[in-house]
Amino acid sequence: MSGKDESLKKELETLQEEYSKTKYNKATNVHLGLLRAKIAKVKRDIVEAGKRVHGKGFFVKKQGDATVALLGFPSAGKSSLINRIANTSSKTAAYAFTTTTIIPGTMIYNGAHIQVFDMPGIIKGAHMGAGGGRSVIAAMRSADLVVFVVDINTVGDMDDLLGELNALKIFPGKVRPDYSVHEIVGGSGLRVETNRSGLPEKTVTTIFTMFGVHNAVIKLNSKMSEDELISLVSGNVQYISAIIALNKIDTRPDYRSIAASMSRRYGMEVVPISATDDKNIDSLRDAVYRNLGVMTVHLRPKGGDKDNKPMVVRKGATVGDVAAKLHTEILDELKCAYINGPSAKFRNQRVGTAHVLKDGDEITFIKEL
Repeated sequence: MSGKDESLKKELETLQEEYSKTKYNKATNVHLGLLRAKIAKVKRDIVEAGKRVHGKGFFVKKQGDATVALLGFPSAGKSSLINRIANTSSKTAAYAFTTTTIIPGTMIYNGAHIQVFDMPGIIKGAHMGAGGGRSVIAAMRSADLVVFVVDINTVGDMDDLLGELNALKIFPGKVRPDYSVHEIVGGSGLRVETNRSGLPEKTVTTIFTMFGVHNAVIKLNSKMSEDELISLVSGNVQYISAIIALNKIDTRPDYRSIAASMSRRYGMEVVPISATDDKNIDSLRDAVYRNLGVMTVHLRPKGGDKDNKPMVVRKGATVGDVAAKLHTEILDELKCAYINGPSAKFRNQRVGTAHVLKDGDEITFIKEL
């Protein structure tokens, strides 16, 4: 351990001790907020310093139309789940750390080939490197959707899972906050012009100062946590779609109320399932597809029948996006297209490359008028 690493860990211990000894009241509220911000900053410095030490990592080769990562603590039921929803056979057992490598599988749904990864179970302290957690989370970054697999008997695990990811600047299931910073050369300090973050202004200005921003106009137009603001200011932050698979509902008759409570608390879709009993697995497949933000369209040659193999694209894709995905030459030569389906106002509607498609559309490309 280097001298800098040791210094950072001592600084963290000092801040955590001060925080634990400070009683909460109106007079100390701002001070506690500043301490939390400083603790989060030092933790991030430790993580960044730890990246110099490289252990065995995980290589993830993306295939298919989209990628989903199953993430949870050991024995949450990820391996049983991937065996249900994807074409794979992952080892399962009723003890921790069964999965020690990333197990890939493929879920075919509505014509889409969705790659599913059973990630090794992470443990508390993963963001600091415990149990190879940083390698697991780093591999997860490439996913288009995270499915948190949570045992219904330990729903508090969700707080810990989010804490591990937030500490590495990953915020699942959230929309990137609306904020802006206009730095002023030779200005006269920090001015918070708009603050809808829910954070005290003193906390906001301290965070910006910690990252070397001393003269700027700040606009925080969205609610956000201290961790989010620190991540946004320090850079390299990631927001990713996420849902919760609430597993082992066969053990709890009150699973519906628990699922509803979790959905309100975390702002994510919660799908109650039992991987061992194959209960609600189809509902989970549907939720995965919907939250991936993809759709399928069909190509129909001029004067012919539609292609039976659908093409998977992102929601909001245009005619030009589909043409470019097929081949850039098609886009270069494209004059217009005829559309049939949900996005068309009438049969064989003639549209340009900017036309926004909808799920189930049929497209006929026209190179010459």
